[in-house]
Amino acid sequence: MTDIAQWHTWREIMQQPEIWRRWFATFDVTQTRRWIDALEIDEIWLCGAGTSAYIGDILAAGLIDSTGPRIRSIATTDIVATPHLYLHNVNPLVINFGRSGDSAESIGTLDALDVLAPHAPRLNITCNGKSALATRQSQAPTHVIVLPSETHDLGFAMTSSFSTMLFTALALLDRSTNPIDAIDKIAETFHKLVPEFVELAQTRPERIVYLGTGPLAYAAREASLKTLELTAGQIASMWESTLGFRHGPKSFVRDDTMVVVFRSPNGHARSYEADLLTELQDQFPNNQICSVDLAAQPCSRVSENTAWFAPLMAALAQIQSATWSNELSLNVDNPFQGKGTLSRVVSGVTLHEVPKW
Repeated sequence: MTDIAQWHTWREIMQQPEIWRRWFATFDVTQTRRWIDALEIDEIWLCGAGTSAYIGDILAAGLIDSTGPRIRSIATTDIVATPHLYLHNVNPLVINFGRSGDSAESIGTLDALDVLAPHAPRLNITCNGKSALATRQSQAPTHVIVLPSETHDLGFAMTSSFSTMLFTALALLDRSTNPIDAIDKIAETFHKLVPEFVELAQTRPERIVYLGTGPLAYAAREASLKTLELTAGQIASMWESTLGFRHGPKSFVRDDTMVVVFRSPNGHARSYEADLLTELQDQFPNNQICSVDLAAQPCSRVSENTAWFAPLMAALAQIQSATWSNELSLNVDNPFQGKGTLSRVVSGVTLHEVPKW
């Protein structure tokens, strides 16, 4: 078995706190907020594919009670396939997330906007300064944020890219939270949790379930994807909301299933999460039922918006799945090497011309 520290993916997981701190020491949040405010739009769309789409889901769930423009998460895969369903008599600010910035769906969304909503403003957040998201010209107001080159993960799985794009957008859209203070405390918490996460990764299940509430439910979705990706499907995974799990999905649990509950650090949801943990421990006494609980961690009071804690929850799955991938003798940086079924930047998508109205 290869020393896990030799993989790019492992190093990209562990470098995240330092990247966050360095980035927010230089990123001018105020200037970009002013650009957004000057647009005077009434709706913001959060757009991406795969993990980049889950960023939008986490953000939209965390900002549901915010003042200002309505915030929607719309996957680029949906926009590209059915552009006329979405781009009808609208002029939203479209925030595009893209690690490579060159995926077919990123380009297809720009194409659809050019044809059907050419004046809709765009804020492109990418890890690749040479990409279409970073360089493509438009007649619409456009602002580009290129993240540090270290976020452009060399590994298959999105790790540093996921967390840094998410935090960047949160800093712009969540006006109730001090981003510098939040990032500092979250980075400190990451370091404190790593030993616990490494310990949880020592047990490799046949199946795993990740559960959470609100934004942390979508963090659970990202966690589930990390397991599928990095173990090349050899460990089956699923995700659900804390309360939604009882409504059928609990049937996924067998004797060989690990269940992880992402606990809200405070608030009403904690009671429901505690109830579910007790129920699962009673019903499945031989299973590993565990939780990630931030209530006593340095970050617990930085924000009422639990979207800020999603990267910490996802970090558990990153560490687990990379460890398990290595144990399964897979190429952790490219689990599908030689198969030709999946690639780091999605391939095989033919973009079809967008017809005008």
